[in-house]
Amino acid sequence: MTTPAPPIAKKVPTQRTHHGDTFNDPYEWLRDKDNPEVLEHLRAENAFTEAISADQEPLREAIFGEIKHRTVETDLSVPARRGNWWYFVRTIEGQQHPLFCRVPAAEEASSSLAAWTPPEVSPGVPLQGEETYFDTNAEAAKHPFYSLGGMAVSEDGTLLAYSEDTSGDEHFTLRLRNLNTGEAYPESVENVHYGVHLSPDGERAYYFTADSAWRPFRLWQHTVGTPASADRLLLEVEDITQWSGAGLSADRRDLVIESGNSEWNATRLLDTTDPEAEPQLIIPAERKLLNSVTPCDLDGERMLLITHNQDGPNNAVSLTRAEALMHQADAETLDLGSTVIQHDDAVKIDDSLTVTAAQVLVEARISANPSVRLLSWDTVRQVRDGGASVVASSLSGPSFEDPMHSVNVVQARYDAPLFRVLYSSWLVPDRVYDIPHHDPAPLLRRETPVNDYDPEDYRAVREWAVAQDGTHIPVTVLHHKDVQPDGSNPAVIYGYGSYEISNDPGFGVPRLSLLNRGIVFAIAHIRGGGELGRLWYENGKKLQKKNTFTDFLAATDHLVASGWADADRIGAIGGSAGGLLMGAVANLAPQKYRAILAQVPFVDTLTTILDPDMPLSAGEWEEWGNPIADPEVYHYMKSYSPYENVHPAHYPAIAAVTSLHDTRVMYVEPAKWVPALREHQQGPAPIVLKTEMDGGHGGASGRYEKWKDRAWDYAWVASFLGAADA
Repeated sequence: MTTPAPPIAKKVPTQRTHHGDTFNDPYEWLRDKDNPEVLEHLRAENAFTEAISADQEPLREAIFGEIKHRTVETDLSVPARRGNWWYFVRTIEGQQHPLFCRVPAAEEASSSLAAWTPPEVSPGVPLQGEETYFDTNAEAAKHPFYSLGGMAVSEDGTLLAYSEDTSGDEHFTLRLRNLNTGEAYPESVENVHYGVHLSPDGERAYYFTADSAWRPFRLWQHTVGTPASADRLLLEVEDITQWSGAGLSADRRDLVIESGNSEWNATRLLDTTDPEAEPQLIIPAERKLLNSVTPCDLDGERMLLITHNQDGPNNAVSLTRAEALMHQADAETLDLGSTVIQHDDAVKIDDSLTVTAAQVLVEARISANPSVRLLSWDTVRQVRDGGASVVASSLSGPSFEDPMHSVNVVQARYDAPLFRVLYSSWLVPDRVYDIPHHDPAPLLRRETPVNDYDPEDYRAVREWAVAQDGTHIPVTVLHHKDVQPDGSNPAVIYGYGSYEISNDPGFGVPRLSLLNRGIVFAIAHIRGGGELGRLWYENGKKLQKKNTFTDFLAATDHLVASGWADADRIGAIGGSAGGLLMGAVANLAPQKYRAILAQVPFVDTLTTILDPDMPLSAGEWEEWGNPIADPEVYHYMKSYSPYENVHPAHYPAIAAVTSLHDTRVMYVEPAKWVPALREHQQGPAPIVLKTEMDGGHGGASGRYEKWKDRAWDYAWVASFLGAADA
C-alpha cells in the first residue's frame, strides 16, 4: 500500500528577538485559528493521521472494547451525607455522563455512627424517594462538548449552583437551579472560572472571572435572584503573576481566598455570613510566603492553623489569631504564632488541613506515599499553652498493608463522627473507607468493581534509577506476572515532572490493556514532581529544569539495564508539561524510543512564556523563570525548548495529540512542532498531528469518547512496539 504524503505547511517568515538573539519561526502563522487556511491545514493533518494509522484501527477497537468490558458501566458512588440528604452519583450503561442523585436521610444528623452510615444502594435500582437533581446527559445533549467546572448545593438542599463549559475552552457559564421545583433561575454569569461556593444560608454565590490571559483575578458575590449586572466585586488581583482561588472553611463561616503562584501567595478571609463583608488580608504576597490558612474554633475562640514554608520547604503548621497577623505590617519577620507541627526534611505536609470537631486531619507525604495523620485538639491546646510541638511522622493515622498506596481525605463534615478517605494503589481498584474519629480502623464502604480482573495476575515493584548527577530516581514498574526481567519485553515509560505534581499510586483500567499484551508499564518519578518533597520539585524547575529530562532518560536506561525492557522496543508517553518532556527527550536521545505519544504537548515553550498576554504565561514565570527580564533564563529555556531544538535526526514515530479549544497548551504548539520535526526527520518513522476539533485540554467530553482517545493513544505506541496481541 502506498504511504500517503503528509500535509505541507507553508512557511511565513516571522522573527522574534530577545536579549540579542533572533529566532526565525516559519510556522507562527498557524496561531490564528480563525483563519480558514489554518483550519483547513488541521483537517488535512487529521486526514493524514487517520490514513497513516489506519492499520491500527483493529487494535484501537480491541483496546476500547477491553476498557468498556472491564468497566462496570452502570454503577454508583458511595452516598455522602450533607444536611438531611444523602448525595451520590450514578453512571448508566450507554450514557456518556453521570447523573447526580440524592435521597432523604432516614434520621436527623447526630453524633451516632448510625446516622452517618450510608444507605444500601444498588446500580440501576432507584431508592425510595430518590431524585436526580442534575442529569448531565440531558444538558450535554444540547452541545458538541460539555464539561462541568464546579457544582455546589446549599446546606438546606434547596439551591444548586453549577458552571458549564460547552466549547472546551474552560470558560464557564454559572447557572442556578431551585431544587424544590427543578426550575432554573433566570440569571446566569458568563466567563466564570472553575469553582463556585455558596453562603451558609444559600442566598449568595461566590465565583471568579478570568482576564484575557485566562487568569482568575476577580472575585464576585452574586445574590440569588438578582441579575448578574448587580453582582458585587469583592477583590481584584492586578499582579499578572498571581492566580486566585478560594475554598470554604469547615464550618462554612469563612471563604479562604488565596492569590499567588508556585512560590508564594497572599491569603484573605471573607465572612460568608455577612452580605456586606469585605475580604480581610491575613498574609500579604509581599511576605513571599507559601501558606494555607485554616480557620478553626478552639475553646470558643476563633483561631487560625497556618501551613507554611517559613521554617523549611516541606512546611510546618502554626497556631495564631487573625488579629495577631494583621497587626504585623511593619515587622521584619512575620510571627506565625506557636509551632504545632515542626518542619521535617523527610515528611512533606500538604498545603491544607481538614478541621473537624473531633480532631484535625493532616495530609502528609511520607516515604513518597500520600497519607492521613491525626492531630488531636488536646495536642493543639498543649502547644497553645506553651507545650512542645510534634512531628508529622509521630502522629497516628489509618494504616494499610500495601507499601505503595495513596490515601486522601474526600469528605469530613465538621460535626460528623467519622471522615471518609479514598484509598488507591497501582493494582487494587479504588476503595472508599469511612474512619471513625474515636477508632481509626477503616470501614470499607466500597471497592470499585472491575470485570474480569484479578490483582494476583499483576505485579508492582519499585526500582531506583541513578541520574547523571548521582541522584536516585524512583521508578514504578508494573507488569503481568508472566513477564520476567529478561531483556525481551516491550515497555512504555510515562512521565510528567512539573508543578510539584506527583504520580501517586492509582489504579487504571485502560493500563491493563498494555499489561495484558506483555508490555511493561513504568512510571518515572522524576524531579520537578513532588514525590519526594518540596526539594524534589525545586530541583526540577527554573534553571534546574533539565534535571527533569535527564532523569527520564536515566529511568529509561535503567529499564534496559535491569532487564525490564528491550532497548529496541520502548515507547514514551507524556502530556501537557509531560508533553514538553516528550519533546525534550526526543531531541536529546531519539534513539532510545521506538514511539512517542505527546498529549497536548507544551513544546513551543519559549514563545509562550515570552508573551504575558497568552493564557498562563505570566503566572508560569515562577515555574520556568522569566525569559523576558532575565537573559540567563532566556538562553537556558532556548537550550531545551523542543520546537527550537529540532535537528536532523532519526526521530521515532511521534504522535502529537491536541485540541483546538485548549486554553492551557494551545493547539498551535504541536501544530508548529510537527512540520518542524518532519522537515528534519532522517528516518522512516511517521510523525503525525491529531487535533480534536471540539475539545479542550482534556480532549473530547464524555466517558466513551475519552476511552476512544485512550485506545487511540495506546494503540499508537503498542503497534510500534510490536505488541498488538493480548
